[in-house]
Amino acid sequence: MTEEARTDQVKANDARADDAVEPPPPASGPWPPLRDLAVCLRFYSRLPVPAVPGETAIHAAPDFRTVPRMLPLAGLVIGAAGAVALAASLALGLGPFLAATLALAFTTLVTGALHEDGLADVADGFGGGATMARRLEIMRDSRIGAYGAAALVLSYALRIGALATLADRIGWRVAVAFLAAAALSRTAALWPLCRLPPARPDGAAHAVGRPTGTTHATAWALCLAVLLGAFVLGLPGLGLCLAAFLALLAAWTLSRMAKRLVGGQTGDVIGASQQLAEIAALLALVIAIPA
Repeated sequence: MTEEARTDQVKANDARADDAVEPPPPASGPWPPLRDLAVCLRFYSRLPVPAVPGETAIHAAPDFRTVPRMLPLAGLVIGAAGAVALAASLALGLGPFLAATLALAFTTLVTGALHEDGLADVADGFGGGATMARRLEIMRDSRIGAYGAAALVLSYALRIGALATLADRIGWRVAVAFLAAAALSRTAALWPLCRLPPARPDGAAHAVGRPTGTTHATAWALCLAVLLGAFVLGLPGLGLCLAAFLALLAAWTLSRMAKRLVGGQTGDVIGASQQLAEIAALLALVIAIPA
């Protein structure tokens, strides 16, 4: 190596040494679970959730690799309006049927009918499409067909009927059952998101990513804590276990159908899974709680 080359090498080493300063400490951010809860509430509802301390991009696309771990708690918050309406209506003497109807009306307002929209789209697509491409095309169409309308009527009828029956049997504790079903159904609806690839390369399900195994396990741990709380408040343990089993079975069954009919999962499939899981959970409680 010539003297000139050696001098250039020394200068380069000195420059790298000058640049190798200690990196600045990371910017302070919100506590991750609190941030994920806020993101879940914004994504799954129309609640005006403000930015948590340290949060900046509240309108950015959610990162579903971690965010859904707080979904059971978000389900409790989302279901709170319906649960309060349910308990208050019973206290005012409106009767089980009106109380159940008002509970679902308030919950629909809070969610913006997000899951119901998914159920209607899936029913139209799966029922009216002859090919995979056609089913996906129908599911993306904002119009509701006969299959979708029938699915919505049946969904509300089954949930109102189950809640009214439970209210007649266990009184105000039906509000606890409503909250448990809200958390459980949204957790069960993670199954297709975790187990199936996105059906569309340009869909929302592809953009938000897939929950990690740790995220999925954390969500179920929180969900089990919610169910334990429901047990402490008087719901039967056997009924809660049956509710969890049937809710997951409903989501699993729809996942199998989605894989066969559209090749994977979409946001509509996730919404439909929540609806079926909620119906299954409430019916399980009706079965387990005698008249």
